[in-house]
Amino acid sequence: MHVRETGIAGLLVFEPSPHRDERGWFSRTFDADVARGAGLDPNAFLQDSQSRTVRAGLRGLHGRVGRGEAKLVRCARGAIFDVVVDARAGSPTFGRSESFRLDDENMRSIYIPRGCLHGFQALTEADTCYRIDAPHDPTEDVTVRYDDPDLAIDWPLPVSIMSEKDAGGRSWADLTQLLAAAAGR
Repeated sequence: MHVRETGIAGLLVFEPSPHRDERGWFSRTFDADVARGAGLDPNAFLQDSQSRTVRAGLRGLHGRVGRGEAKLVRCARGAIFDVVVDARAGSPTFGRSESFRLDDENMRSIYIPRGCLHGFQALTEADTCYRIDAPHDPTEDVTVRYDDPDLAIDWPLPVSIMSEKDAGGRSWADLTQLLAAAAGR
């Protein structure tokens, strides 16, 4: 398994090395020693979750204010277009976004640091797995609109379905004001 840095500080890509033969394949999807070598505490993850999303369905952009959460995300079945936006006030990469194709062929995982927004669009029906390092606190939840013009994310498919919460997300400008106010406290 190899670890690759990205253009967002602390956002990492874990690329496994599957063993393939006539039976199919076997791959390690998480390795505590590799995580430690990348500067992560593998014991920090408290929860594993999984979602299934229909083709063109969109989830996000989700994040947390306050204590937040870090996530290790992978697509176990199908394919997704995954997006991370740095929403950490004071970060040298604040406001920058990166996108990744995660699928059941490349088997990549991405580590999303606390304070970043995360969302994805399913390119096929897809199962997405998350390892999360903090218990859910709904008072910290924040959603930013997937189509915010300041973020200008180029989603690959027309959005067919999303939750009411995602459709009613706040603007990026509103979130940056909220973060600035919280930092001034």
